[in-house]
Amino acid sequence: MSTVPEPAAETAAPTAAARPGRETLHYAVRNPKLIIGFTVVVLLLLTGIIGPPLLDNADPNEYVGPQAAPPDGTYWMGTTTFGQDVYAQFVHGLRATFLVGVVGGAIAAVIAMLVGFLAGYRGGAVDEILNMLTNVVLVLPALAVLLIINAYLGVRSVPVQGLFIGLTSWPWAARAIRAQTFSLRTREFVDLARLSGSGTWRIVFREIAPNMSSYLFMMFILLFGGSVLIASSLDFIGLGPTEGVSLGMMLQSAQQWSALQLGMWWWFVPPGAGITAIVGALYVANVGLDEVFNPKLREA
Repeated sequence: MSTVPEPAAETAAPTAAARPGRETLHYAVRNPKLIIGFTVVVLLLLTGIIGPPLLDNADPNEYVGPQAAPPDGTYWMGTTTFGQDVYAQFVHGLRATFLVGVVGGAIAAVIAMLVGFLAGYRGGAVDEILNMLTNVVLVLPALAVLLIINAYLGVRSVPVQGLFIGLTSWPWAARAIRAQTFSLRTREFVDLARLSGSGTWRIVFREIAPNMSSYLFMMFILLFGGSVLIASSLDFIGLGPTEGVSLGMMLQSAQQWSALQLGMWWWFVPPGAGITAIVGALYVANVGLDEVFNPKLREA
């Protein structure tokens, strides 16, 4: 999920942003990839938001039923070897997974935009310093750093996990934004804004950023999906939040207590399918957005 959008989308972003919104909407509602991807994401998000308050048991880790029971009318996704409701854990896990994706993706996107815009617009020594910082973070083994940080944290929460993921996953996006800003800073409308006396950040956020809005949105989707995958990896190896439950922690518990060997497919299939559906739907939606914003990829 940390793949930069196709170069064609980069060059088309300013053009698409300048077109009337009606034309973009026309192609968006007719793009099956975009509709399917966002529909799956929205349905899972609503399940994570609405599901937990509707449950009888507020604690997803509470022992509420028979041990290792398969799915039935009472327990829709069965129970664990300790009698925990798998469905309750699943809906709570969806909420935590989306939260870490939003926090991690948003923090990474903000840092990437600040670094990329400033480096691309100012150039010179500022660009060299920020580019050096970006390269340093880029070559760091991010997963190893996260492993060390999480291992020494006494209390780990979903927002804290998202914070550290965001602080380590922004470099590739910053480099992509820097490249786009380089190509836009020489345009006539930027020169006019500069001659009118506008400051750096005013030009960046009033002139350059709006012409990259579609590209920035696609970048956030990739950062969102990447945060979900990184968080799931940390959860699976036992470095997830110390309280609550997530889809990755469900997989870790199922693996730890031999759900596969015991034939308890209902314990590990739902969280695995949930993670796959979220990340896969985001990727499909991102491809659809690329086709909507890039006239060369639009289908007749």
